[in-house]
Amino acid sequence: MYEATVQFKFDATYTPTHDSGFGSTVDSDSIPEEHYLITAPAGDLNANQYFKLFEKFMLCVGMSPKSIYTGAMSLVFNDWISEEEQRKICKEYELTMDEDLQDKFEEWKIRDAEVERLMNSKKRPMGTVEYTEEEVNQMNLENGL
Repeated sequence: MYEATVQFKFDATYTPTHDSGFGSTVDSDSIPEEHYLITAPAGDLNANQYFKLFEKFMLCVGMSPKSIYTGAMSLVFNDWISEEEQRKICKEYELTMDEDLQDKFEEWKIRDAEVERLMNSKKRPMGTVEYTEEEVNQMNLENGL
């Protein structure tokens, strides 16, 4: 039997100077001392679960969600990660890299022109469209018929 535990620990302390007079020794509304210990069973955690756990820890110590997400993305999209690996992640999450936007734009223009052409085809009763024999053959080829 294998057992493992992972812990994230944060300790913040404040040493009062007693120079600020009677009452609280801290001039702000912050808590003078904080201690966090996050413990999780680690025997079977996957990478996503580790990142989720670390996200909780970072939130506890005051990181903003945006900073956390930016940090996570910087693990993939930086100069030390190959473009091939970055493209794999983009494909997995359906992202488009900046350098591919022009190609995407061209694809959209072709698609929009095809939709426009089909919409302007000769319309028949009940909104059906009349296709030429060449168009029918092309559609059959595309659909493996």
